[in-house]
Amino acid sequence: MLNSPVFLAVAVIIGSFLIGSVSFAIIFTKLFSNKDVRDFGSGNAGMTNVMRVSGPLPGILTFVFDFLKGFVAAYIGGIAFERIFEETENIIFSPIYGKLICALFCMIGHVLPIFFSFRGGKGVATGVGAFFAVCPVAAASGLGIFAVLFIITRIISLSSLAGTAAVVLVFAFFYLDSTAPILPQIIIGMLIAFIIFAKHKENIFRLIHGEEKKLKVKKK
Repeated sequence: MLNSPVFLAVAVIIGSFLIGSVSFAIIFTKLFSNKDVRDFGSGNAGMTNVMRVSGPLPGILTFVFDFLKGFVAAYIGGIAFERIFEETENIIFSPIYGKLICALFCMIGHVLPIFFSFRGGKGVATGVGAFFAVCPVAAASGLGIFAVLFIITRIISLSSLAGTAAVVLVFAFFYLDSTAPILPQIIIGMLIAFIIFAKHKENIFRLIHGEEKKLKVKKK
């Protein structure tokens, strides 16, 4: 049973959720400031709030490690599903599905971390990292859009949402894996984007009403 394809697939998916559940925003804020980032600022366990609460360095570290956990989860998912596909030749285990499904569950773990009372972040850095394993061109496009908008507006939420939309659109229109059915790829990609947009619902409300604040970093 331990060597069965289904067991391996389930194991890497659960593993991706657990990887996502490691909240580096909470960890680094605790290490640098001895605070729970969720009790300050916006209450979000993400890079932006870490910067506001503890300063630039822990914020940057949060982004890097959140990015890496998304990349690692999707990358391992692709390798595991490729191995299963070689053994079974079942298209359900196409490597692209492994990458996308593990990316999705890593995102779920990030926003609902089992190790931190299911109060996590919004998933932007984790999603970008995951998509660098799924489709580097789409992820790089999203980062480019994010950078340009942030330089112009200094509003993290607006830049993040635009970058997320760019990642999914570039992936869906230009870089879907033609060796596997396309519709599931689009659906999973949209679910990842939906998680990010849903976690930004309050930011979207403030953007619509012109009330969203620009990034101000706490100096250390």
